[in-house]
Parts: sequence; C-alpha cells; structure tokens
Amino acid sequence: MQKLALLFTKDGLQYQISKNKTVLEEHSFFADEESPEEAISGKLKEILAQKNISEITTFSAINHFMVMPQGFSEHGLGYDLIAFNAPVDRENEELMLAVNKKSGVQFYYTFPKKYYGQIKEQKIPTKFNFSGEKFLSTLNIRNQKEIHINLYHHQCEFFAFDQKKMVLYNNLDVNSEVDFLYFIMFTLSKIGFGINETHFFVYGETTENETFITELRKFVKHLKIVFDNIPKRNFVMNAG
Repeated sequence: MQKLALLFTKDGLQYQISKNKTVLEEHSFFADEESPEEAISGKLKEILAQKNISEITTFSAINHFMVMPQGFSEHGLGYDLIAFNAPVDRENEELMLAVNKKSGVQFYYTFPKKYYGQIKEQKIPTKFNFSGEKFLSTLNIRNQKEIHINLYHHQCEFFAFDQKKMVLYNNLDVNSEVDFLYFIMFTLSKIGFGINETHFFVYGETTENETFITELRKFVKHLKIVFDNIPKRNFVMNAG
C-alpha cells in the first residue's frame, strides 16, 4: 500500500506518494487566484481521490502558530496565543498541538477546518504535524550561535540557537527574496548575534531562492547549504 504526504503552505499544496520509502509521485500546486483556499481545496480533493492510499501524513507550514515551553497545559488559550502572531478565525481554523520533547517546546498552530475535514473524511490513518516541529526534530545543533533557515515558495521559517539553546523560531510570508534577507538580518540585530560569529544553515527550496542565498553570502562568514529540494526529495516530507 502507498503513503501520502501533504505539505500546506500559505498559498500552496505539495504532495508525495511513496511506497517502501520510494517516492512514486511528487507535485506542487500554488494558487494565484483571488480565492486560493478554494483552489487548494479543489486540488486536495483530486489528490485524496487517488486509490491505494493506506496512510496520510499532513504537515502545515501556514504561519498561524505560537511556541510555548513543553508542559504548558492551558490549551484553551491556544487561539489567543496564536492571535499575537496572526489573525485567527476560530470558526474556520482547527487548533492543533505539536510537541518537541528533545528541545522542550510545543507549537500551537491552526489548520483550516475545510482541509482538515476533507482529510478526515477519508477514514484513513492520519498524522498531523507543524512544519516547525518537523524541522526542529531534524536539526543537529552545535555549541555555537546558529541560524537554520528552511525555504519555501514565497515563505521561510527559521530557528536561532545559542549554545544548543533555542532562542527564536519564526515563520514568514514574503513576496521578495530581499525581504527574506531583511528579516533575517533584522533578527540577528535584535537577538545580539554577530554576523561573523553566527553559522547559517539553509534547507528546502534553495534553487528557487537563489537570489536570497547569493545576497546572504555577501554578508555572512559561515554559510552551508544542507539540503536542496531536488525532485522527489522534499526536505520536510522526506526528513526522517
């Protein structure tokens, strides 16, 4: 039987169908219409109609989230916490929780109820996760100042670490690679990370965001491309 992995971003849906760890099919869909949610919902319906799917893994990279220490139990405040970062529509967004025990943090995030309902209607075993938790779970942190950046289509998420301690996580929707650079450099100044002492690690859509990487190289001393999303090798969906 085959497994389906779904990755939702601000304006897109990416998916993989695999069997025995071999990716059989992988596609990306990005909505340019005025009603992107309807377009993505239609595409999701097509994907879910495929036969022989025995398991679904769903990742949300939509930037409706809040990071809290692991063990925070006031789950009823989840929507209110997320509202500090982004507008929340309680009627149309499902409140979700993803826990990263290794780093001692948990992510409250919301996921569109329309997509959630479409997936659950399949009556297939399904796992939901937040892209930030999945990203964090794959990282090998060293005893230094580090910025780990995962690039998407018109979007990026990044972690800052100081001596293995997580200092910051953020998830940004931007339409310009120059904006990526501005936000990253602005973050450095706010958390007191020096340009020359900070090590940068980049993952995901590195080819698509080549301008951002080229510009970043002009400013930073330590930069490594860790993972590029070559065909059938999507960082978040393939990470073990």
